[in-house]
Amino acid sequence: MLLSEQDQFLSYNGEVLIFQLSKPKHAEEADDRTMNLCVRRMAFNRDTKLFVQKSSGVFSMGASHSKIEMICCSCTTDSRTGIILPCVLMKKKKRNNVKYFLLLLHSSNKFEPSFYFKLDYELKEDIRLFAGPSLLWRHASKLFYISSNTCVVQSAPVQLSSVVWTGEIVGEGTVVLGVRTACLPETEDAEGFSVSDRAVWGSEFFGYAIQTQKLLTGTCFMPHAYSRVVSSVYVCKSERLKKQLRISVVAITHKNQLIWFQNGVPKGVCELPYSKPCSVKPALTGSNDLLFVVSFASGNSCVVQRRNSLQVASKWQKVKCVLVDDFIGSGSEQLLLLFKDDSNTDVLSTFKITDLGEVNYASGINYKHDIPAAEGLQENGLLTIRALETRLQAGWTSVRELQQHLRLQKRVILQSCRALIDLVEERTHILPNSKEVKCRRWARSLLNSAKPFVEGLVSLWDDVENPPHSLSKETLLASKGPEHFTEELWQRVVGDSLVVGVKLTDSFYLSLSDVSLSLVMDQDFSSISPIIKCQSKIIKLNKAFPALAFSSSQIEPPSKKMKLDLRSKNDLEKEFPKRSSRIQLDGARTVTAVTSLSPLLAFHRVRCVVLLHARKQNHQNDSLQQSKKITVLCGKILLSLEDISNNRYSVKMLWDNGYCAGSMEDIIAALAVSVRFSFQIVSCDCTLTPVSSWLLGEMECTPFKECQDNVFCHKAGNVHGTIFNWTLKNPFEGVLTIFCRNLTVLFQCLHSLTRVLPPSCSVKLLRSGSKEVLTEQLALALEKEMLTLKNSLFLKETKAANSLTWGNETGKKINNAPLASLLATEEGVQQFRNKLQNEREESVQSMNQTMNGALYQEIALKIAEAQLSSDMIVWRLA
Repeated sequence: MLLSEQDQFLSYNGEVLIFQLSKPKHAEEADDRTMNLCVRRMAFNRDTKLFVQKSSGVFSMGASHSKIEMICCSCTTDSRTGIILPCVLMKKKKRNNVKYFLLLLHSSNKFEPSFYFKLDYELKEDIRLFAGPSLLWRHASKLFYISSNTCVVQSAPVQLSSVVWTGEIVGEGTVVLGVRTACLPETEDAEGFSVSDRAVWGSEFFGYAIQTQKLLTGTCFMPHAYSRVVSSVYVCKSERLKKQLRISVVAITHKNQLIWFQNGVPKGVCELPYSKPCSVKPALTGSNDLLFVVSFASGNSCVVQRRNSLQVASKWQKVKCVLVDDFIGSGSEQLLLLFKDDSNTDVLSTFKITDLGEVNYASGINYKHDIPAAEGLQENGLLTIRALETRLQAGWTSVRELQQHLRLQKRVILQSCRALIDLVEERTHILPNSKEVKCRRWARSLLNSAKPFVEGLVSLWDDVENPPHSLSKETLLASKGPEHFTEELWQRVVGDSLVVGVKLTDSFYLSLSDVSLSLVMDQDFSSISPIIKCQSKIIKLNKAFPALAFSSSQIEPPSKKMKLDLRSKNDLEKEFPKRSSRIQLDGARTVTAVTSLSPLLAFHRVRCVVLLHARKQNHQNDSLQQSKKITVLCGKILLSLEDISNNRYSVKMLWDNGYCAGSMEDIIAALAVSVRFSFQIVSCDCTLTPVSSWLLGEMECTPFKECQDNVFCHKAGNVHGTIFNWTLKNPFEGVLTIFCRNLTVLFQCLHSLTRVLPPSCSVKLLRSGSKEVLTEQLALALEKEMLTLKNSLFLKETKAANSLTWGNETGKKINNAPLASLLATEEGVQQFRNKLQNEREESVQSMNQTMNGALYQEIALKIAEAQLSSDMIVWRLA
């Protein structure tokens, strides 16, 4: 099918949609009463390096004495399902009546009429499609809009001269950015302004929230002085920090400039190569570069790259349109440039796909007969770039390691010099603190490979590992403590609770079960018990890299959208291998003990010993795991009223560039004092995007910098301090975990959540514990139950054997003479009869074994406890 000037192009899920108006083949017979809207789905074929048609669809419209036109097309969100769909705005004009209607295109290539409306004038200025689907336009300096929910044309109470952007802003909903005549301050005299003042105050930039009908000040986007020159705007990022709106904006001006604004302040400017820029849109490419595509009224286009500064990266002429999407299926975006070609009017005949880096496909190249010159050269270039990037990353890593090496050498030499001076002056040397002792092995390995005069200092570090006999008893206990098992001991104060944490190594934790902590006061109090009542928990978090930290092999961002077409998954894995993940596990498990703080403060100053209790597994010959109880001294903590008054151990959740910058210890302490509830949220007919919007918007949550899977609630009130974890299994199912202080906070969160969820969503409370952990616990519980039964049976047989032995000892008094001699006399017969009677009684006793009540009660109690433990785990797994 040949293209015409009225055809519309749209990118959707890596495909190019071409919308065309045409008459049916039997138009002569139909007397021009029917008009067809045809759509063709075109996909890029990596084998032939051409666009091929996948499918097509047709929508027929009655056109009797009417003129039908396509106004515009775009991809918007369907409010009924939350799914982004292509939509087309159509116009049907009959005499002086103008009818507009909006069509939605589904994946089956069927068109669905969304809404229609009639006007006594034609739409010509600032026509925009946005979520709903909804439509807005400007007419006679007024703003009008209509949505599929109301199907009624509404007017906004604002006057404006132009609309420069329409989209979603966090916490405000759909916002229209425009320019209007400036409202001069009432205290100023308009006649007293100079020419330059009139130029600045003649117009101003502003935002209008459609849902809330609220005006937003334009200074948070850009200064008012730019309002007279701005022609188009794109909001790159919007967020709320401490109830303040922070926005990053890129704008193009009539002065042929592209300007980057951050929170209303210009941060960069770039001169554009052509005049009359009309639109700008972003693209995030595989090399993690943010590109801005600028289109001009003359049909030219250019790309501005934002790295250290804004600069024009490339430019093209005679461009029909520029589309941004993942056309080759690499997981990142590319640019598709469709060029004007009068000699060839076929569909997508002259094009170029590029990301200004690795990807570069163009029409007019014979790939089949020129593979060494085209693809071979491109492949060699890609391999060279990747090798250079890897070498650069490896060099930077080596530099960091050398810097750490030098810093550690300086610390070792300084500490060794201090020890030598103390030895010469016959003073007691103060041992290094816990952090220095923790890294002494690494220092020793580095020193062993250093110069000879440095090797002589190793013995001074060995003195720390083997302390002299003059050291205190506490130091001796610490030296014998679990340096292979524990990494860190810390304490935090959260509200009226004291949280003590011990970080265990993975190798030690995997051999343990039933891990818990106990706190014992180290002072002599005759009137009270030294043991402190506390509750133990085991917490393991996923530690994430910061958003700007990349591994050496990660050179492209994660996929931006879910692909509906998986036709070439194997080819993708060959051409674009998987990158390394940003998430790493924190390498250790943390055991916490939570106790009430106020009883301890009565003593003003308390020193406590921290003990770790666990069962260590040992494999026996019968392959059953026998466990023995162990108790490990982890260290001591000191708690004083003065330290608490100075907030020394308080949890600090601070803001840091859009993240909650609490340390891992602060996060674990907050989780330890909270109650955990997990809910499964399932939606049958719409996506669960409202949950993320609810967390970031209404609940004012920000992710932790150390573990970005969890978000912290900064909303004022009872819900402040609540921690959420939202995990999506797929766009229609997810698990929301809430860590809150009490049930009141939980009910408030659920009440707020149910107001934003669609009515068709189902929310189900999940029993605590992951399936893998519960399965492991069930195996250990069943093993314990089996050992309990085995030990009980062995104890029972031992008691019975003892009673039988007593019977045999009684029988030993019988003379074991030959049977014939016994039966020869009356006395012998009586003796044989007594022996037979004793054997009969012993047989009956062995058949009916009995035990005393205390022994039976002990065995029954052990078996019941083991069975109850395994039954509870099975119930949680069900």
